[in-house]
Amino acid sequence: MGQLRFITGGESHGAALTAILDGMPAGLRVAREVIDAQLARRQQGYGRGDRMKIETDRVAVLSGLRFGETLGSPITLQVVNHDFANWTERMDPFGTPTGARVTAVRPGHADLTGALKYDRADARDILERSSARETTMRVAVGAVCRQLLTALGVTIASHVTEIGGVAVDRAAIRDEDIGVTNSSDLNCCDPAAETRIKARIDAAKAAGDTLGGIFEIVVRGLPVGLGSHTQWDRRLDGKLAGALMSIQAIKGVEIGAGFGCAHVPGSEIHDEIFMGTDGLPYRRTNRAGGLEGGMTNGETLVVRAAMKPIPTLMTPLQTVDLATGAAVSASKERSDACAVPAASVVGEAMVAFVLADAICTQFHAGSMTDLTASLAAYRERLESRWVTR
Repeated sequence: MGQLRFITGGESHGAALTAILDGMPAGLRVAREVIDAQLARRQQGYGRGDRMKIETDRVAVLSGLRFGETLGSPITLQVVNHDFANWTERMDPFGTPTGARVTAVRPGHADLTGALKYDRADARDILERSSARETTMRVAVGAVCRQLLTALGVTIASHVTEIGGVAVDRAAIRDEDIGVTNSSDLNCCDPAAETRIKARIDAAKAAGDTLGGIFEIVVRGLPVGLGSHTQWDRRLDGKLAGALMSIQAIKGVEIGAGFGCAHVPGSEIHDEIFMGTDGLPYRRTNRAGGLEGGMTNGETLVVRAAMKPIPTLMTPLQTVDLATGAAVSASKERSDACAVPAASVVGEAMVAFVLADAICTQFHAGSMTDLTASLAAYRERLESRWVTR
């Protein structure tokens, strides 16, 4: 178990969403504006639905901070659901059941499986929590972790590389532009591809359909050796894959060349190692995506995730009624035609948490002063290994 952990609570149309982040060292400067900015990024994106017109997510910090610094105690974060005003009776924790039950369970959603597992007659008891609205608090937690990483010289960025089968020209995108030249509409770095993607989203929306896609996350400034080869559950690639796969609608994760590694011989995949003029080893390629043996190798971390289309369709698929077993059209909730840009922000947040945990676990310290000193000493030891040869 790592040093950091978090849990979230709350329903999509409940009163509020909450997260508790435990294990952060004391003395980290945390800015509310940074958290709110990440929450705003999550709400943006071409193809989002009407819910985002109702909510303007802002974080409230209920514990763990004083005068802008972490105390070392659990940090409680909360975001109010403004739409709760329209759902007060239907989501009342103690009132009399009100409103029609959701029984036309949606293919591809947690509706049916959750209702069966938890013995619920109303699929709303499932969909309220399985909704991606839950990721609001993941982004808030990730924004705190991002500020720890920033203080240690680590940066995280993402960009959308494909939506609905329309892909960017990845070869034309410079790595240093990712996170800098991205559009706000699609979190995309290829203007020509963005125009085609928007047309694809418009067509899907007009047809009552939805689209998935792929996003890529890049992390710069990580030290060599985060993670470990010694046990399966300490491998950083496994933790990153698990964190990204836990995001709603994510169906695949790859690191570096990923699945492409299966198609070519080892001589064309493994990154050769050279000695630089500064006396430190480096790689001219990064097909490993910054991870070897479950550990960071000093190169840029590159990880991609594939998101399936959202299962709420305005032109519903066939399903069965949970109450009667009859053939019906699936229910419709207010939803997005495409949420890949938002998912990329959630992906950044989950990667930020995993990396912050890896650093805090490896350089365990109760304060930022000690954590920073421990990491600096480690970096110095690594460099001196080569300089003294």
